[in-house]
Amino acid sequence: MSETPHPAKPKMSVGRKIGITLFSVLAGVVVIAVVAAGFVVFTIQRSFPTVDGQITATGLEDSVTVRRDDLGIPTIEADNTHDLFFAQGYVHAQDRFWEMDFRRHVTSGRLSELFGESQLATDKFLRTLGWRKVAEQEVDLLSDDAKAYYQAYADGVNAYLKDHQGAAVSLEYGILKLQNPDYQIEKWTIADSLAWLKAMAWDLRSNLEDETDRALLAGEGYTQDQISDLYPKYPFDQNPVIVPEISTDVPDAKASTVGDEKGTDTGGDTTDGAADSDKGAETKPSSSIHWKQVDGVIEAASALIGPVGEGVGSNSWVVSGDLTETGLPLLSNDPHLGAAMPSIWHQITLRCTKVSDACPFDVAGFGFSGVPGVVIGHNEKIAWGFTNLTTDVTDLYLERVKGDEYWRDGKLEPLEISHETIKVAGGKDVDLEIRSTNNGPIISSVNDDDAAIAETPATGSTDKVTEPGDMPEGETAVALKWTALTPGTTAEAIFTLDTARDFAGFRAAASQFDVPAQNLIYADVEGNIGYQAPGKLPIRGAGDGSMPQPGWDSSYDWKGFIPFKDLPVLYNPDSGYIVTANNAIVDDDYKYFLTNDWDYGWRAARITDLISRKSADHKLTVQDMRDIQADTDFWIGKKLITAYSDITVDDEDVQKALDLFDLWDGQNSADSAAAAYANVVWDELAQDLFTRRDAPAPTGSQSRVFLVADNLLENPDSDWWTNGKIGVSGQRAMLVKAATQAYDRLSKLQGSNPENWSWGGLHTLTLTSSTFGSSGIAPIEWLFNRGPFSVGGGSSVVDATGWSIGDGFDVNTVPSMRMVVDLSDFDRSTWTNLTGESGHAFHPNYNDQVDAWQHVEALPWAFSPKAVKAAATHTLVLTP
Repeated sequence: MSETPHPAKPKMSVGRKIGITLFSVLAGVVVIAVVAAGFVVFTIQRSFPTVDGQITATGLEDSVTVRRDDLGIPTIEADNTHDLFFAQGYVHAQDRFWEMDFRRHVTSGRLSELFGESQLATDKFLRTLGWRKVAEQEVDLLSDDAKAYYQAYADGVNAYLKDHQGAAVSLEYGILKLQNPDYQIEKWTIADSLAWLKAMAWDLRSNLEDETDRALLAGEGYTQDQISDLYPKYPFDQNPVIVPEISTDVPDAKASTVGDEKGTDTGGDTTDGAADSDKGAETKPSSSIHWKQVDGVIEAASALIGPVGEGVGSNSWVVSGDLTETGLPLLSNDPHLGAAMPSIWHQITLRCTKVSDACPFDVAGFGFSGVPGVVIGHNEKIAWGFTNLTTDVTDLYLERVKGDEYWRDGKLEPLEISHETIKVAGGKDVDLEIRSTNNGPIISSVNDDDAAIAETPATGSTDKVTEPGDMPEGETAVALKWTALTPGTTAEAIFTLDTARDFAGFRAAASQFDVPAQNLIYADVEGNIGYQAPGKLPIRGAGDGSMPQPGWDSSYDWKGFIPFKDLPVLYNPDSGYIVTANNAIVDDDYKYFLTNDWDYGWRAARITDLISRKSADHKLTVQDMRDIQADTDFWIGKKLITAYSDITVDDEDVQKALDLFDLWDGQNSADSAAAAYANVVWDELAQDLFTRRDAPAPTGSQSRVFLVADNLLENPDSDWWTNGKIGVSGQRAMLVKAATQAYDRLSKLQGSNPENWSWGGLHTLTLTSSTFGSSGIAPIEWLFNRGPFSVGGGSSVVDATGWSIGDGFDVNTVPSMRMVVDLSDFDRSTWTNLTGESGHAFHPNYNDQVDAWQHVEALPWAFSPKAVKAAATHTLVLTP
């Protein structure tokens, strides 16, 4: 979902390329095998996990009980931490091992070992980034306790694999064997778990695409004024910030007294000796460069991991007991990520039989298959949620390279050069040379077709665009500097968070949470609510990172990271609530520069408004929180109602469509005809304004484009209303053209009678497996994919079912899960996953939560031992 600044024919997804390459020769054989009833029944069902009875699992110290409810969600109870995480690894392997195996091949740049040479370009890119190497370095940073947890988890995975191979692990291996018969599953390792956290950091890397697009726009001849029009400042006067005033009287960050937290750094200065640097330093122009199709390989990686763009963010909010029916807090969270089959999340409860210093876990929530612990959820004392911080943690640096050296402050320095061998299924090994500067790996040379660099670069910043005057001799290359490419402690933070008992322990976990940088919200059973911004957030030198910067000048280097003690924090605010929705964290008075590329705050404003209005009317309940999560208010749609209120057209059919706006409430309900028309009008108008030009402007972030369009609606004399390529001059003419185009388009899709239109008929979600679900072979896709499902919501809507301007209305980013935690009684909390707990096609729990997710309905979340036992439909005992 990267913004694409150049016109291009529709791109084939990476998964589809994989499938076509895989089966180009054996397609007929595969189809026959798949449709054979015996193959289906035997191969599919043999991988379903055993969930009742008793199983011997070599490596356990004592027996472990795994209770599952009718949704297949496990509660694991063990006497010690080794057995607890061993069992979690075993259960993850039961439910999702193909997903785990695929993920570790992605993060290691080893997809070619699975799928052949079609994945070489992606492997080269991911090897160049070096996620796996960083993960291996992070293993040594783990405390003794955390390393033991990860090792126990890996042992549990391997205990399952010891008794299961091939199609007995998952259906996908049976299909893979038809093309790659020599593939053997490897043992799981600690680094396999840690590497996935790098992938999630990539998924939430924030503004890398914006930085690239601004550089491309400058190279296409856009002026700085035009670029500023396209990338306006955050509307502080209109939409809220998360932390209006940083709290000063907060508990110090310190680890919980429950459990051994040795090796934990609880919040000292995380700088490289530049803690006093701030955004007031002199800013020099940063550099721009004209790239051609630079995002191709980035899109390839994103297609495998999850797209970045509109909708990838999240909503979370917490309200204090002063506003709730129970007198204790309610906490809500729905992370927005790329749609996936199965869902990226795995639900679980991890419980020590007796919570003690030696075994401190009693925690439930959402985690990742392949990673031990719970990432988002609650324990018996606190609850927490995440949204993407959207701060700028990636910078592109222009480098001038001469042979095996690069320029640095007037001198040539040697490039760091390494070589890796990529193994290719059905082909010869491929050697990859990786070249790096002090700023990071050179990514422009990973794939010449997708990352070609123009001969003449330009420099620029948010202030101006100029030709570079100090560029040394040599060839231009582009290096990526990113916080996730240095070893960090996020892998440790998960356990610190799971065992935190108060705000001090929560902040201790936040101090370890390096990447991806997240907004962390908090509530506890004592009635406190809070917020903490964590993460390695760079302090920049001369540039602001909004566009590529000159790597040959050290004044543009990062000068360290913002000290944890200076990061925004909020504790028990007078308002009684905290809302985070990827909007600006602080206003411009904050001493450090964070980014200019926030989400523009429409979701945050709507959530804040709903909390304020509902709480003024009555005390808030869990159902109120779910109702807010289901809200479909379409902010730009309401602007369109106003814009078209004085416009009539001669075409009676188009006018009949425009008349739908007269009674529309601005809600993107699935059954709404007016919502269907409004979204199509918006799509046509955005394309007429920005993309149907000789040099198209990016429209990937609809949050940003909302504000750009709103500014233009207030300025009818703007040059943007004239577009010679489509023969339009003036605001009214362009609005009429968009309305007419939208009617014609909808007439072809849903008939000529506007009353029969529906938004849900256009806006559908097809849950697609990232591997065989995109094979291009219908019987195989049928095995793994589900849908389409009609949904409401939309882009920059609280119910954030995102779609892409100019690419139809199919849903591509979603609320990947929804949860509401009731701190007065955890058993009254609710949760819903996007798909289901199981990764096995046709298993009863493969997609049994889709209907509830589609209609934003709540599913019960049992937590107390009594409630878990009452809800249990299956009980499995793992024995040594």
